Amino acid sequence: MTNTNDTPVRAAGCVLWRRSRTAAGPEICLVHRPKYDDWSHPKGKLKRGEDPLAGALREVEEETGYAAAPGAELPTLHYLANGRPKQVHYWAAEATTGGFSPNDEVDRILWLPPTAARLRLTQPRDRELVDELLATLRHARDA
Repeated sequence: MTNTNDTPVRAAGCVLWRRSRTAAGPEICLVHRPKYDDWSHPKGKLKRGEDPLAGALREVEEETGYAAAPGAELPTLHYLANGRPKQVHYWAAEATTGGFSPNDEVDRILWLPPTAARLRLTQPRDRELVDELLATLRHARDA
């Protein structure tokens, strides 16, 4: 019998970005979750049987109000959350349409240049995703 505390919590999210109106590079969307008072990439738990990419795009829209065009798959993060293993699948995703309205989960979002986004992220593990996004965008541009 499997101990439910050993079964990873499955989640998914995106490093949401948009083309900057003022700078040469992208702007990255960070969400503020008042429950945890932290800044992170939009993400959330998957529903039973939900495809990770579909879940990631659903969470982005629920938390930020933006629809997104998915890009490259980014690294999956593994860590403990409340004593349970958690795995979060991530994708690069470009914001397409929509707009933010505060909700129960997210009270604020910020669009920041990559360097500022890395500094604002609460968890160090989330910072490597910014670097992965930039590498993906460079690769796409140079291809």
